[in-house]
Amino acid sequence: MKRIVVGIGGGDTAKDAARQAVELAVAVGATVHFVTVVERDEAEVVGAGSDRWELHTTDSARTEVDQFVSSLDVPLTYDVVALEGDPAKVLVREAERIDADLIVVGNVRMQGLSRILGSVGNAVAHNAPCSVLIVKTV
Repeated sequence: MKRIVVGIGGGDTAKDAARQAVELAVAVGATVHFVTVVERDEAEVVGAGSDRWELHTTDSARTEVDQFVSSLDVPLTYDVVALEGDPAKVLVREAERIDADLIVVGNVRMQGLSRILGSVGNAVAHNAPCSVLIVKTV
């Protein structure tokens, strides 16, 4: 196993799944490809004096993932992409793009009526180009 894709967002359950992916990656020497998805990449221009910066939603999402990984304090090879779109479709597309060996997602919203209507984990499991690990997070 060389490449693991994991969806991560601001929620605790996504971070639980990401921790499992990191543990597995460290154990087998794989690279973790963190994917964080935003609904829309919005930009905000901020400035101080004559300096101006354009801050994007995707940049903030990438920074949050970098901070999360730093907090784990483990030797990990990883990269981060932040994209807009439907989380399940983005995860599957990224797994295809990097020829991933595994996608890791949490099991949030995979019980009851939501299972029938769909969830990220369910959609990924049915469309993934590789194995899928659904981590019990709830």
